[in-house]
Amino acid sequence: MEAYVKRLLVGLALVFHLGGTLALAGEPLDLVKSAGEQVIAILKDPKFKTPDKRKARVERLKEIINPIFDYEEMARRTLGAHWRRHTPAEQQEFIKLFRAFLEKVYSEKVDLYEGERAEFERESIDQDYAEVESKVTNVKGQESPVLYRLKRTAGRWKVYDAVVENISIVNNYRSQFDRVINKSSFEELKKLLREKAA
Repeated sequence: MEAYVKRLLVGLALVFHLGGTLALAGEPLDLVKSAGEQVIAILKDPKFKTPDKRKARVERLKEIINPIFDYEEMARRTLGAHWRRHTPAEQQEFIKLFRAFLEKVYSEKVDLYEGERAEFERESIDQDYAEVESKVTNVKGQESPVLYRLKRTAGRWKVYDAVVENISIVNNYRSQFDRVINKSSFEELKKLLREKAA
């Protein structure tokens, strides 16, 4: 997977890694804020900052981040039309592979926080879907817009996509996965994900 796509995932992770200003707070924003506060507490905890504690820090972050990620929705959208061509068992296998891949990617980004600020500016809800507009400002004052997309399933809001500087992470992976499947096969895609998650 191209390095720039991993950079996009940093944008998705920033919602959990940064404190920010909250306006017009509703349920999706409250979810994001709560997770962010817990993650920041871990990132600032001195006992997790030594190299030998990195694995423990990542595991603690997973405990916070995983419950608010909708991995099934993300996996389904990244496969697009290919999703319906596979059995429920194959779909579940792909969800697990995709989740392991994303966990590996964001776990590699935990050391990138350098004092950036996040401001959550507006939330819009349309039945079971929500969007949260935000911007991330680095220490140099440069701003990057990030739009978070959430879906409510069984009464719970979860993040299923982020649009970083007008590029959707889900759409970007969908394009890559589609190319792999069309040029080779679904099995090859699964092989690539296994390798990246290792």
